[in-house]
Amino acid sequence: MEFDVGARLKQIREQHGLSQRALAQRAGVTNGTISLIEQNRSSPSVSSLRKVLQGIPMTLAEFFSSDDLPPPEQIFFKGNELIELAGELKGTVGQVSFRQVGDLRSRNLQILHERYAPGADTGRTMLQHESEEGGIVIKGQIELTVGDRKQLLGPGDAYFFDSRVPHRFRNIGEVECELISACTPPYL
Repeated sequence: MEFDVGARLKQIREQHGLSQRALAQRAGVTNGTISLIEQNRSSPSVSSLRKVLQGIPMTLAEFFSSDDLPPPEQIFFKGNELIELAGELKGTVGQVSFRQVGDLRSRNLQILHERYAPGADTGRTMLQHESEEGGIVIKGQIELTVGDRKQLLGPGDAYFFDSRVPHRFRNIGEVECELISACTPPYL
């Protein structure tokens, strides 16, 4: 079952009593951007959707959450219990998947199983948030840019940085990249 990003954004916008123009003004984007996303005529990048949601304000985890989340006290999780945060978000090219371990309503650490299709990208607008994050590449390769530094990471390679520094993830390879990451406090 596909997640309808456009319908969800419209639902949340209306629940908060905002017009498309009001949300656009709060988020610092054009009202045309909001309209295109709501009509599913534009698949926003992770950074673009994050920017729009800051106008509400709401995290990506809250945006993609549903009523059937596992209880906060759950300790063990089967693979099919991970919460997909970005299954329908598209980067510049290709799909990005962020599968979250557990419900973050009572947690200060976000753990993600990330997948980047060949060519997938978190977006030309660099991500930047009040967190620290780190991860380990499991398969494939990911180009990570942090500030003015850029590195191509492969299986077994890892990263750890202050997320307040602008950063971007891109799969410039020909195979899917898979990694496990953690972020505190949660960002998505």
